[in-house]
Amino acid sequence: MRVMSLCSALLLIVVLPRGCQGGNILVFPIEGSHWVNMDIFIQELHSRGHNVTIVHPRKTWYIKDNASYYHTVAVPVEKSLDKGFITSLVFEIIKFERGSLPLVTFLHLSVGMFGMFLEAHNMVGEFTTAMLDDNNLMKKLNDSKFDLLLTDPCWGGGVIIAKYLNLPLVYNVRWIIATEGHLTIAPSPLSYIPITGTGNTNKMTFFQRVKNVIVFFVGYTQHNLLMKYIYQKICDKYLGPDNDMHHLLTSAHLWLMRADFVFEFPRPTMPNVIYMGGFQCKPAKPLPDHLEEFMQSSGEHGVIIMSLGTFVDELPADLADEIAAAFAELPQKVIWRYKGAKPSTLGNNTLLVDWMPQNDLLGHPKIKLFVAHGGTNGVQEAIYHGVPVVGIPLFFDQYDNLLRLSDRGAAIIVQLASLDKDNLLKAMQEVLLNPSYRTNIKRISRLHRDQPIAPIDNALFWIEFVMRHKGAAHLRSESYKLPWYAYYSVDVYLFLAGVVLAGSMMFFITIKCLYSALCRKKVKRE
Repeated sequence: MRVMSLCSALLLIVVLPRGCQGGNILVFPIEGSHWVNMDIFIQELHSRGHNVTIVHPRKTWYIKDNASYYHTVAVPVEKSLDKGFITSLVFEIIKFERGSLPLVTFLHLSVGMFGMFLEAHNMVGEFTTAMLDDNNLMKKLNDSKFDLLLTDPCWGGGVIIAKYLNLPLVYNVRWIIATEGHLTIAPSPLSYIPITGTGNTNKMTFFQRVKNVIVFFVGYTQHNLLMKYIYQKICDKYLGPDNDMHHLLTSAHLWLMRADFVFEFPRPTMPNVIYMGGFQCKPAKPLPDHLEEFMQSSGEHGVIIMSLGTFVDELPADLADEIAAAFAELPQKVIWRYKGAKPSTLGNNTLLVDWMPQNDLLGHPKIKLFVAHGGTNGVQEAIYHGVPVVGIPLFFDQYDNLLRLSDRGAAIIVQLASLDKDNLLKAMQEVLLNPSYRTNIKRISRLHRDQPIAPIDNALFWIEFVMRHKGAAHLRSESYKLPWYAYYSVDVYLFLAGVVLAGSMMFFITIKCLYSALCRKKVKRE
């Protein structure tokens, strides 16, 4: 009996996850869809006994001051990235994309709208400056003895605050300023790694590689301009001129990457990059009664759901009418998250809702198709639950996210510029009637789920690892300290070229001298 008790105790020790004594975590978040997945992290951290404090502008979109699982510190600033600013940016992009050629759209997004992106980062810079100027706040944060700072480096403010407070830095990351995270931390040969915005896969023709290089340098230029004119100035003022913003960005101890290699094309990586694609996905919970009744009423045809993400609550009226008319032609029932005016062509089979439990709907056995904009969260939920996709990409990385599904035979993309009733209906019928799309997404789903540890548990383990060991510097490459010419060994190649050139010159000079000496001797003998 005693032996059995001892074995049971040992088994319990092995099975129970190794935790971390209630850590103290500071979070510098981002609003909108980025907050949605950060919030999941925070809830999980709270459930494991960690104390979480969030700093945010006083005017906020999603973050609540009375939440039960985190504390907040509201910083007074005049302007912040509220829903109004983001919505106006999104509608500007949609309006332009519908009436422009791809090249014109690319130029508009990369050059014409750069001023709006600059304004957005300026707001983040002003918020960061307001924090650093508040001596009482910074003293309070410093005295709180945080174990680490968790941030999304799509904005650069959290990186500066972490350095100022001398805290280990952990990223919830896919994007950094104006570039994709992998490009910043890992070797990224442009010959087979597609740059977001190109529409390329990892199998590129010569001219696709030309496009890949051009788009890379456009993004690289934007990235460096934003760092130079906003974040580097803050670094110089509050951290001292010896602190380079690029080095700070790449010095994070841990990169929790919102992707995995079922979704992402294979590429080089680093030991401090932890892949957690689909970390927000969970088994479906029972639906509210009214939604369950609607699902069951669909009979053998099943249900389609449509959502265009956090930022898009409505569409131009004519575009909404085209989409509604396409749905009305189908035998399936449709649940459409939409807050705009009721489309004039809306069919009896379509239910408009202000909000829907997307993850739970995708996991329902009646779901046949997901019409989506291609945001990372939605794509990964479709993968997790094995639901094929018809994608309507609107902006940023959405086309490239959908391309990864399309390349694997699990989605069809309908471009916004060509979207009408007939095109959308044809795409939906192809995915619904051709079983290969469902077969392919089910195969991808099995690959995604076949992991030794759930992505969220893996991410939480590594966050606690950083807290236990006061960082993870042993996993971090020293490449982040190198200037670009040293990183690419340009100085070494120039030195070796100089040595070869000098050696060649010495050789030819020696030969010339010997030749001249021999010629003089020959002349004297004659």
